[in-house]
Amino acid sequence: MELLDGNLELKEIQKLQGHTDRIWSLAWNPATSVADVPSVFASCGFDNTVQIWEQSPSTRSWDCKAVLDEPHTRTLRSFAWSPSGKLLATASFDTAVIWENVGGDFEYVSTLEGHEYGVKRLSWNASGSLLATCGRDKTVWIWEVMPGNEFECIQVLQGHTQDVRMVQWHPTMDILFSCSYDNTVKVWWSEDADGDWSCVQTLGESSNGHSSTVLLVAFIAKGDKLITSRYIWEADIIRMQSGDGYAPWNHLCTLSGYHDRTIFSVHWSREGIIASGAADDAVRLFVESKDGSMNGPSYQLLLKKEKAHDMDVNSVQWCPGEMRLLASASDDGMIKIWELETLP
Repeated sequence: MELLDGNLELKEIQKLQGHTDRIWSLAWNPATSVADVPSVFASCGFDNTVQIWEQSPSTRSWDCKAVLDEPHTRTLRSFAWSPSGKLLATASFDTAVIWENVGGDFEYVSTLEGHEYGVKRLSWNASGSLLATCGRDKTVWIWEVMPGNEFECIQVLQGHTQDVRMVQWHPTMDILFSCSYDNTVKVWWSEDADGDWSCVQTLGESSNGHSSTVLLVAFIAKGDKLITSRYIWEADIIRMQSGDGYAPWNHLCTLSGYHDRTIFSVHWSREGIIASGAADDAVRLFVESKDGSMNGPSYQLLLKKEKAHDMDVNSVQWCPGEMRLLASASDDGMIKIWELETLP
């Protein structure tokens, strides 16, 4: 059944309170929620902790299993799971720290020194062999994972003229995207495995894109579509995967008329449902319209959950498992787990 044809509801199934202040972000462990592996996600907040939540197989509810509160001394802003779920990288205004998941216990591995004013965001590539970090020093660093969980910086990328807000690797290829307060998204590409990355494209106002700060980047699972805040782009990834050189990203459509406040988070589900969290306290879901259009593909609102939280919704993340589960986190200090249900 087509999603747009169904009677759908975003139903709150659990509310979690562990942080003592606003929550910046959350993310599911990608190696969980499959087979008999219980789903696990982490969250980080203004209280300078990362909290690990695990679903109980018996009660199906999530409980906090671990709290990581060292060795960061300044504001903790984000984190990222490695694809295997074994490593967790955390970013703060002091530095980046790597943790290893050993049987459910998280052990400190190393600290990544280098950024001048701390680290804002980080992202692992698809194989887990590279980690990208960015910060207020306007740079992006690429780190290679060495034997023994050692990390070596192999390149520093310079090109942005303002703070770099976020970095994100492509889900299947070693193409890196960075977005900044300079109102652009830069695409970094290496012609070969041993070569240097260089900026091959800038997505900005001149390419029917942003005229203000770009806060976020997210991909559809197979990687042929990209969303930057409210702008959706597409590229010929088959060409790139075949080794036939870089294929540029082209503006596809814009989610216009739906958000009148800042969008803080977007995430694409396996089914192609875009979730957004914004400063108006609401969660919205969008899907691609199947109606033919002279102007090409478009996306339309599937549903809007008014007052999903009492304050700004800073993060929304679809669970990687089979169920349509969505987690959201907010300035109100709450995490909520939602299920997208089809009503009779």
